Amino acid sequence: MPRSRKPTGPFRYFNSSPEVIRLVVLMYVRFPLSLRNVEDLLFERGIDICNETVRMWWNRFGPMFAGDIRRQRINAMRGFRHWRWHLDEMYVKLNGEMVYLWRAVDHEGEILESFITRTRDKDAALRFMKMALKRHGSPEAITTDGLPSYKAAMKVLGNQDKQEIGRWANNRCENSHLSFRRRERAMLRFRRMKSLQKFASVHANVHNHFNLERHLVDRKTFKERRSAALAQWREIAA
Repeated sequence: MPRSRKPTGPFRYFNSSPEVIRLVVLMYVRFPLSLRNVEDLLFERGIDICNETVRMWWNRFGPMFAGDIRRQRINAMRGFRHWRWHLDEMYVKLNGEMVYLWRAVDHEGEILESFITRTRDKDAALRFMKMALKRHGSPEAITTDGLPSYKAAMKVLGNQDKQEIGRWANNRCENSHLSFRRRERAMLRFRRMKSLQKFASVHANVHNHFNLERHLVDRKTFKERRSAALAQWREIAA
């Protein structure tokens, strides 16, 4: 009898099925659940895993799934002429220290980039904007708040003519922080810059994928989009 070929791909060293791993990563990243909450919910479904296994799986597979979602989004928006960005920063406590989470959000509410820094000055804004522009390309306009660091960074980049500042013009970006705040409370804060940066990036891309704006469409359309997003997630995480 011919020997069965060993499985290939990122799941080949794990005894659990890819379906279970995908479900664990989805539950932990998408919903405001702790590691032990995910463990208990899976146990009710007959899946017995440790909370540390949940931690290991999201650390290993979360960035990979998020990277696939981000690449698909970049390819879909490449060459789009009327692309508008919103930039904003929020504070996050890290072991009692204040750090800053910079975010770039487009006109559709998609989180393009998340970046953690210890300062909120010109150098931090410049690093963040260089990374976002390199990965996603140049937008038609960039809306910011009145932070002087944005103006100084844009002057260095030579795109200060694209900057727009308005009292309520940046609400699109400021509202995008709400989902991260809910997730932050469930995780009881963060302890390391590296883990904060990783989770912010993974959470942003998974949130984008399932952000269906149900308040703007009827129930039937929402259910169709939700089913399509879940089917696409299974393909991405295959």
